[in-house]
Amino acid sequence: MERMIRWMSPNGAITLGMEEAGAGAPVVLLPALSSISTREEMRSLLDRLSSQFCVAAVDWPGFGNQARPRVDWSPATLSAFLNWFLSQGVSQPPAVIAAGHAAAYALYQAVHQPGTIDRLVLIAPTWRGPLPTMMGGPRPWFARVRTAVDVPGIGPLLYRLNVSRFVVSKMAREHVYTDPKWLTHERLAAKLAITRASGARHGSVRFVTGALDRVDSREAFLDLVRRANVPMLAIIGDQTPPKSRTEMEQLAGLPNVNIKHLPTGKLAIHEEFPDAVADTILPFLLDTPRA
Repeated sequence: MERMIRWMSPNGAITLGMEEAGAGAPVVLLPALSSISTREEMRSLLDRLSSQFCVAAVDWPGFGNQARPRVDWSPATLSAFLNWFLSQGVSQPPAVIAAGHAAAYALYQAVHQPGTIDRLVLIAPTWRGPLPTMMGGPRPWFARVRTAVDVPGIGPLLYRLNVSRFVVSKMAREHVYTDPKWLTHERLAAKLAITRASGARHGSVRFVTGALDRVDSREAFLDLVRRANVPMLAIIGDQTPPKSRTEMEQLAGLPNVNIKHLPTGKLAIHEEFPDAVADTILPFLLDTPRA
């Protein structure tokens, strides 16, 4: 069942898309933060898990397929939303399945709001935005890029150049999907429609430039993992881009983390290979005792 929810943020009321299915213990699916991410990328996982759980997938503020207000989106705002949703939207502490950049937010929630998450699945977990990853860290001019993209007139033009069909296709082939043929004409059209939602540029440019990084270093990310007192499963595709995979592999050997490598898949392994991902997640959800 699809429905809209209304969150009273510090910047006013924000309407977000949500989907629910199934019955039983609660599971929350958090999509990645990216220019082409919405709860729709979690649909196949929702379909596969809802036979045994009550599953909810929700869009992040500043993302999704709805019109988005002009807001200086920040990690504090997104964390406030997640805390609200987990406190108000589910009947008991859920298992949380977080993709990409959502992993750091789920970990931050588990550490700073203990008792709101029962267990965590981290799918291709990342903590640093694309530009800081490419540049080896933040740069002062990132803030100027955000300011320029926010400005009416020139901002939408700059943004559209960076989410053109060519750029999105190239990004998807190199970093997101393993099989170039998976991104069919229809799927690409749907991804491009996400980038063209009113106000999409404000969240997108902050993600790309690292302004939505919940932590500012690898050590801070690993510290969240060490401090999150919940069972954790991390799923990594063996074709993950090298820089991202290097960061993901740092989880090996940390307490409470079970790492599963799948023989294929990149950053959107959950979207491209939902059967393999669901088959990996289900034993963890079913066999791990709840608190």
